Amino acid sequence: GNNFEDCIYHRMMESGEAQVIEDLETFENKTMIEELLLKRGMRSIMVAPLLYEGEALGGLEIASPHPGKMNATSAMLLDEIMPIFSLAARRSLEEMENRLQAFIKEQYTAVHPAVEWRFAQAANRQMQQQQKSSFGENEPIIFNNVYPLFAQSDVRGSSTERSKAIQSDLLQQLQLADDTLGIIIASKPLNTVKELRYRLEKFRQNVATGLGSGDETSVLHFLRSEVEPMIKHFEGVGVLSAEQTGAYFNALDPELGVLYNARRSFEESLTRINDTVSHYIDEQQLLAQQAFPHYFEKYKTDGVEYNIYIGESIAPGKNFSQIYLSELRLWQLKLTAEVAIIAHRLKDQLTLPLETTHLILVNNSSIAIRFREDEKKFDVDGAYNIRYEIVKKRIDKVNIKDTNERLTQPGMIAIVFSQEKDAEEYLQYIRYLQHLGIVEKEVERHKLEELQGVSGLNALRVRVKMEQPDERHSFPENTLKQILQEAREEA
Repeated sequence: GNNFEDCIYHRMMESGEAQVIEDLETFENKTMIEELLLKRGMRSIMVAPLLYEGEALGGLEIASPHPGKMNATSAMLLDEIMPIFSLAARRSLEEMENRLQAFIKEQYTAVHPAVEWRFAQAANRQMQQQQKSSFGENEPIIFNNVYPLFAQSDVRGSSTERSKAIQSDLLQQLQLADDTLGIIIASKPLNTVKELRYRLEKFRQNVATGLGSGDETSVLHFLRSEVEPMIKHFEGVGVLSAEQTGAYFNALDPELGVLYNARRSFEESLTRINDTVSHYIDEQQLLAQQAFPHYFEKYKTDGVEYNIYIGESIAPGKNFSQIYLSELRLWQLKLTAEVAIIAHRLKDQLTLPLETTHLILVNNSSIAIRFREDEKKFDVDGAYNIRYEIVKKRIDKVNIKDTNERLTQPGMIAIVFSQEKDAEEYLQYIRYLQHLGIVEKEVERHKLEELQGVSGLNALRVRVKMEQPDERHSFPENTLKQILQEAREEA
C-alpha cells in the first residue's frame, strides 16, 4: 500500500475518531506504517485525535505487544478522558505558542529599517564575490560603539495569578459537583455516592491548600471519569431534574468541558495590557526615530520589553552626538511613565485588575553588537559586553540590598545604573518629568543586592502620578521636538 494513505494515523485524522487495530499480525490492509509498528514489537494499537474547537491538535496513541489488548471497549473508555488530554494539549500548545511568539520575534525579526542598509551592503558585496569566485562568504555584520537602552513593563506576579485562576476554577467546579451529589444523596442515600463525595471532598481540601503541578489534570480526570457519569446516570433514572444537572454542566466551558471563568479573566486581562502597551510603544518609537535613526526590537512575554541601540555606526550618514543619546534616554523615561499611566487606566476595564511594574536599565558606555546568523538577531559582541546581557536577564527580580523588598513595584519606575554620573543625568530627566507633572516629587535611591556575577548596581526609584489632569489624556507630543530644540541651541 501507499506509505501514509490509509494507515491508522491517516484514518484517524480523516475521520476525527479513534481507530483500533486489535491484532496487527492478522490485520489485512497493512500499509508501510503498520508493518513498521509490527516490526517494533507492537501487536495491538489504538490512536485517538486530540480535538479542540473541532480542530485536531494532535493524537494520542496507546499500543501493546499483546494482541487484543486494545479493542472497542478501550476506545469507549478513552472517549471519557480524551477532553482532558485535549485540554492539556491545548494548554501546552498555548504555552508553546507564547514561547514561540517570543522566539519568532527574537529569531526572525524582519530586518529593522534602521539597519537595512547594512544588510543590503553585505548582500551586494557577497553577490559581487560570487561572480568572481564560486562562493561568497557571509561577512559579519557588526555595529561598534552603539549605546544600548533597555526597558521592561511587566505584569506583577503573572505566574502566581495564573495559578490562582486555575485553582479558583477547580474549586468552583468541585463545589458544583458536590452540590449535585448532595441532591442525589438526599433522595437516594447510596454508599457508593457517599464514598464518591468523600473522595471529592479530599480533592477539594487538596486544591484549597495549593495547586501542585499535576493537580489540575488529576482533578479533571476524576470529575470527568467518575463524577460526571454518576450525575448523568441519576438524571437518566429521574433522580435529578434537567435543571439540577444543568446547574453543573451549564457552568462548564462548552469547548473545554471544564469551568474556565477565572482563567479566562486572567488571560483576557493579560492580553489586553500587553497589546495596549505594545501598540503604544510601537507608535511612540516611530516618532523617536525622527530624532535620530536607531535599532529597535521588542518582545512580548508576560509583559513587554524592548532593546534600542543608537550610534554613529548604525546611521553613518548622520552626525551622531551625545545629544541624541540624551534625547532618547529622556524619551524612554517619559514613555515608561506614560506606559505606567496607560496600564493604570486600563485596570478599571479589566476583568482581573492586574498590576504592572516598570524598569529601565542604564548602560553608561557604548558596546558592540553583532548579527547572529543562526539566531537571526543582534546580540552583544565581546566578553566585556556580556555583563550587560547578564544584568538584563536577572534584574527584574532583584531586591534592594539587605532587604526582602523587590526593586520593581507597581506604579513606580526603577532606573538601574552603576555609575554616579548616570544617576546625575537621570535626576535631571526626573526633574523635567516632575515639571511636566508626570512623576511625584520624591526620588528614592537604593543599593541593590549582589546578582550572580554582577555587583555594584544602584537604582533610582520614582512614583508615577497616575491621576493625570484631563488635558493630559493625550500626552504632549511637542515636548520631544522642544527638548531637542533646546538641546541644539545649548550645543
